[in-house]
Amino acid sequence: METKLSHTDELLTQYRNLLPVFEKMAEVIPERLKDFFEEAGIIVAAVEHRVKTESSLTGKLQLKGEKYQSIYDITDVVGIRVISFYNDDVDKVASVLERLFEIDWENSIDKRKAHEIDSFGYLSLHYICRIPESAYSVPGHPELNKIRFEVQMRTVLQHAWANMNHDTGYKSGVEIPNVYKRNLSRLAGMLELVDDEFSRIRQELADYRRQVQKLVASGNLDEVPLDGDSFKSYLQIGPFDALMYRIASINQAEIQPVDLSNFLPLFKAMGFHTLGDINKLIKEYSEAAYQISCFQIGLTDIDILSSSVAPQNLCTACILKRGGGSLGLTWMLDVLNGPSEVNKAMAEFLLEQTKDLPFMNQ
Repeated sequence: METKLSHTDELLTQYRNLLPVFEKMAEVIPERLKDFFEEAGIIVAAVEHRVKTESSLTGKLQLKGEKYQSIYDITDVVGIRVISFYNDDVDKVASVLERLFEIDWENSIDKRKAHEIDSFGYLSLHYICRIPESAYSVPGHPELNKIRFEVQMRTVLQHAWANMNHDTGYKSGVEIPNVYKRNLSRLAGMLELVDDEFSRIRQELADYRRQVQKLVASGNLDEVPLDGDSFKSYLQIGPFDALMYRIASINQAEIQPVDLSNFLPLFKAMGFHTLGDINKLIKEYSEAAYQISCFQIGLTDIDILSSSVAPQNLCTACILKRGGGSLGLTWMLDVLNGPSEVNKAMAEFLLEQTKDLPFMNQ
């Protein structure tokens, strides 16, 4: 008994001496991980860290201190947890760790391979890591590159489930009635299904976006439903550029690019269902939009124009030709800018500007 206590005390002394290094690691590692995730385009929910407290370490050593020859044999004094949104991002996070650190494969474990019905919240991927000198070192502190640390990787739902189980005592050895075990197991199965479905839906959305991009690039716009993803891809090919350059040439004005995504609700409200419908708008009303622009700025010294002028004047021309009048223009401005009394006055001004233009009499 005396030998065990003496060995425990020795390990605790080593722990106290290295505590500043442990705390430095817990500070540096998450920041480096966040930088690498950003560089790799991986979005994570959180990167948590902790240094095992002396009381927690003491309890561990009292139970199995004989396993460890030195403090360097204890791999979880520094613990990092990376919480991702999706199952498949766990593997992406792991690939970053494999590039950044030395992995102790013998002591790492993939708990996701467990098949117990109540294991959902414990399906983390655990890596035991070490910082190689080539990646990061501090002169005078070689111990920084000797200390191993643990990184747990899990999803948001797995993390939430593990915390709930901890609160209920489900995995703490405290016996709870079978009816509650059964209900918890059912819930675990549902959450695991949700986790898998989130990843599946994300993959399907990624496939859909790639397909949309191909259709847009090929010019098959009538086949592309009008939605947020397709409109974003459509804007990337600059569908309004030719008209905008023509309008800017009236005054040799500079074009100020702005985000045109706010036109999506207007196009949908106007009854457009595909990108082909917007393309038809451009073909049919570009001349009218140009006429409106000539009247608006032809006798001014305006030398900077927003890129929103082209789509707005296209919609203005379309609404007027459809007989929308002042009410239709007010509605358009309300959709684009939010309801305002100013929109009504602007609509009446637009109507007055355009009533004698050639396109209105064709």
